Amino acid sequence: TERIWTSKLIIKPKPICYRRLGCFSDKPPWAGIPGRFLAGLPDSPESMNISFTLYTKETRNNSQVISAIHSSTIKDSYFCSHRKTRFIVHGFMSTGKRGWVVEMCLLLVEVEDVNCIAVDWADGAKGIYISAVNNIRVVGAEIAYFINTLMKMFQYRPSHIHIIGHSLGAHAAGDAGRRIRGIKRITGLDPAGPFFEGTPPNVRLDPTDARFVDVIHSNAAQFPTIGVGMVNTTGHLDFYPNGGSIMPGCDDVIIPVTKKDCRVFAEDANSPICHHSRSHQFYFQSILYPNGFLGYPCRTYEFFQSVSITLSGTKKVRGELNIVFHGTDGFTKQYKIIW
Repeated sequence: TERIWTSKLIIKPKPICYRRLGCFSDKPPWAGIPGRFLAGLPDSPESMNISFTLYTKETRNNSQVISAIHSSTIKDSYFCSHRKTRFIVHGFMSTGKRGWVVEMCLLLVEVEDVNCIAVDWADGAKGIYISAVNNIRVVGAEIAYFINTLMKMFQYRPSHIHIIGHSLGAHAAGDAGRRIRGIKRITGLDPAGPFFEGTPPNVRLDPTDARFVDVIHSNAAQFPTIGVGMVNTTGHLDFYPNGGSIMPGCDDVIIPVTKKDCRVFAEDANSPICHHSRSHQFYFQSILYPNGFLGYPCRTYEFFQSVSITLSGTKKVRGELNIVFHGTDGFTKQYKIIW
């Protein structure tokens, strides 16, 4: 008989590199660690078609698509280097071209003189959730590249930048902050929990990603039982309204994610994860009511419910705190947080 000898060629995975954005690896901590065994390499920036849309008081309800690759679009736009700039980043199965992202930009330019930039990565945020998890590294790199372009063109300072990210967008904001040091503020709106809970700081949103990182948790419960947001603190100041899990106006009973398809993560206020979307609704309220919400530092939510707390002697607080809130009246008047 003929004996056939075969050999196995073991191909080690290589990082993928993009000229503008650098290289991305699928080695630890990005993959192959507890909680991220299924994670891998991101898609290309071209396939995600990431875009940046500018809103200012001059554009009103209109907008201008600007690009760091074609920097003349920034120069020819209403972008003003003397203003602060707020980036808004959506999460899984969402978009930056309509809905709450656009509404937030329009509200921000109405109440303050800022550049508001809506980041759209909808093509990278659709489909399988783990693919979107992988893709946020490229989204963060694109935001950092855009900021770096502003710094080169206008000597723009990172201290004038505030990035607001919801769900996976919060972690993309953190990635941008790791690439551009000195960003003034990052606001995480219910940062996504699956594939991020319990991971190293350089994988997720972390207090070192900006000078100040504040977080609103609205669906913080251990996946896959109830929530899709992070349970652990991930900023300098973490807010847990109503305990951070069950939100007023949403169904108290949430079907376990394991019984749903990937669409359960869609950021729709009418979906089973209405609680997850409440984080950006809270932030809308903080814009409308600039005097802010009052936050009380407490050991646990149960302790908060068991004691009476008065306004006398209340101080503004900063630092990594397990802060919770409780209220019983209407949604829009329920909480006060001092930012």
